[in-house]
Amino acid sequence: MKFTIDHFNINVLDLDKSLSFYEEALGLKEEKRHTADDGSYIIVFLGDGTTANKLELTWLKSQEKPYDLGDEEFHIAFRTPDFEAAHALHTKMGCICYENKAMGIYFINDPDGYWLEVVPVR
Repeated sequence: MKFTIDHFNINVLDLDKSLSFYEEALGLKEEKRHTADDGSYIIVFLGDGTTANKLELTWLKSQEKPYDLGDEEFHIAFRTPDFEAAHALHTKMGCICYENKAMGIYFINDPDGYWLEVVPVR
């Protein structure tokens, strides 16, 4: 039996803000959307246009306050062949939350506070 990763889900408070962030910061584009008939939720799948992996953003109408992310001991990593340009973009956006120059990586925060690791192609 073999499994492959299909998607990773995160819940977001402001869907439009999150969609704008993920497109500007990481180039992810909406590929599929499902809206509940009663308007209680919207699910949007984002893709990088290269791999089959998807990031699923879920917006819940009932959620009125920011999500509790616990100790933030999880993250999603994104690899880029143009690390310096990515770092410059994220610096300009003001979303870098942690850098480890010795390891050659850094992290950015999305609008909900999720940590996203940026690593160079090695």
